[in-house]
Amino acid sequence: MKLVQTPINNRADFDDPNLDPAAAHDTEFDDESPYPEVRSAVANTDDPSIDVTTLRVWVLGLAWAIIMPGVNQFFFFRYPSVPITGIVAQLLSFPIGRVCAAYLPRKKVFGISLNPGPFTIKEHVLITLSVVFGDVNTTNGFLHRGITRRFLVSPPSMIWPATLVSCALFNTLHSEQYAGIGQLGGLSRERFFVYVFTSAFLWFMALSWFSWVTWIWPDDPEHLVVSQLFGYGMSVITFDWAQIAYNGSPLATPWWATANVIIGFVIFYWIVTPILYFKNTWFSLYMPISSRTSFDNTQNTYNVTRILTSEGTFNATAYKEYSPIFIPTTFVMSYGLSFASITATIVHCYIHFRKQIWYQARRSLGEQADIHARLMNRYPQVPEWWYLSLFAFMFALGVISIEIWPTEMPVWAFVIALLIALPYVIPCGMIQAITNQQVGLNLLFRYSLPGKPVAMMLFKTFGYITMTQALIFTSDFKLGHYMKIPPRKMFWCQIVATIVAGTAQLGVQSWMFSIIPFTCPSTEVFGTASIFWVRVIGPERLFGSGQLYQDVTVTLPAVLVFFIIGTVSPIMGWLAMKRYPNSLIRYMKIPPASALNYVPWALVGFIFQYVIRRRNFAWWTKYNYVLSAALDAGLAVSVIFIFFV
Repeated sequence: MKLVQTPINNRADFDDPNLDPAAAHDTEFDDESPYPEVRSAVANTDDPSIDVTTLRVWVLGLAWAIIMPGVNQFFFFRYPSVPITGIVAQLLSFPIGRVCAAYLPRKKVFGISLNPGPFTIKEHVLITLSVVFGDVNTTNGFLHRGITRRFLVSPPSMIWPATLVSCALFNTLHSEQYAGIGQLGGLSRERFFVYVFTSAFLWFMALSWFSWVTWIWPDDPEHLVVSQLFGYGMSVITFDWAQIAYNGSPLATPWWATANVIIGFVIFYWIVTPILYFKNTWFSLYMPISSRTSFDNTQNTYNVTRILTSEGTFNATAYKEYSPIFIPTTFVMSYGLSFASITATIVHCYIHFRKQIWYQARRSLGEQADIHARLMNRYPQVPEWWYLSLFAFMFALGVISIEIWPTEMPVWAFVIALLIALPYVIPCGMIQAITNQQVGLNLLFRYSLPGKPVAMMLFKTFGYITMTQALIFTSDFKLGHYMKIPPRKMFWCQIVATIVAGTAQLGVQSWMFSIIPFTCPSTEVFGTASIFWVRVIGPERLFGSGQLYQDVTVTLPAVLVFFIIGTVSPIMGWLAMKRYPNSLIRYMKIPPASALNYVPWALVGFIFQYVIRRRNFAWWTKYNYVLSAALDAGLAVSVIFIFFV
């Protein structure tokens, strides 16, 4: 490995918590990534002669783009749903590709080779990504993807931890050897994967949640709240990888990011929430401390039909005669933190990443201080006008759709939804690329078009969903960046797979609606949100002036309080970091997170990303990401096996 004495300031001038500051100031890697996570999962070599867009790539990729989204759409409308993730296609494509390479004749038909040779790792990557592209079919996200390329894909500091798990699996299946995995002896990564995959497949569903404290007083009403608190994560233990990795694999998330999340969870949900609850804030003692259900003034589930007219519109008189809506304390807290994250995301990224953004805006791919960017520089990049042309075409289709169908959505709202999403893509993408945590900003798109629920759902789709899927596209392009897939070939595979998969999904959905009577639990949640937020209750009756959830302090409404918290918190952390630059404060960089149960996730992250990484770095380098991939794969295959067998 060649080391060059280069100052760290040659990179972006920002404090990178994933980079060891001591090592960075001494030397800079020239032929390797400066991040050990990347070195352990991504090869630092490339062979441009490897076939990429072969016939079997198109056949297998389009087959998966039809089958996987179609099957997932079919199961989406049932309860419980059975999601078939991309890792299933990643595993199955490997033996299928090997069989095609072994038995198809090496002939050409109309100048196209039926079998160009061995099944390559680049073919495997592109086939797998076709499945992911197929499940993400909001093509307006392509414009955001074109904008974010130089900010979220090219810079080495944007590591996208979740993609490293996929890279490790690809390299393990194809027996790739490179310096980053170290020289540790023992089991090969291939055999280790097989052992863990088999064990995970057999173990799944053996033992799930184990909240031992709730067994002590299962039926005693005097200890009901105590049981709820402990059931809310204070005593929970699980051996189910589906629950542990519910918020993303803890083996891929950096420990400093995991610690930020669990600290925020403890403060807001184990300390603040119980205090508000026992002080009977917002009549909280009349409800469970944690519930997804809203209540009326008789402690029963809120009956929304009682405040609707026969035409399904809001009846203000009936609302006054019936009851205001009451929501549990944790529900209020989750809304508050969502409000705080809206301002915290912008302020955080301005404080920490403004120089990095300006730096990358003026820097080309070949100028990146990273071996992977320099290797990718040999391939022609996707021109900006391709993205703009595609966006213009899709924008025209969007306008036609909302004008022809009875959506009640004006064109100006369509434009505003896209404009609101635009400034958040890069900040949210930077946070996700560094921390493996995506900031949820869906509430940002709920204050729109009052009295028009269909228009509100479309506004959210064109705004928040487009932004979210743009980040999925960007993450996949980072995977292609790591695996050295030519960008233009990847772009066209992305376009074709998205069109084919979207058509397949719509076909399956239309067929199901025409012949199968059923309810749609997942869709009902989306519809219920539009009823409560727009068509019926509305945010003004929850958080507006003079309403139940208005007074958190003496004069300030709840929404404004959390907006202020979100604005001030990153500034306070930044000032503290400036005062104590070498303390743990430099790792406190995540905006507030939502209320999921992070306890087992954080425990596993602490063991592998802190203890094992520090005490046995050689083992961590060789096996950590392979372990995560094997657990994900074992879980995905076992879910399908259990359901169908």
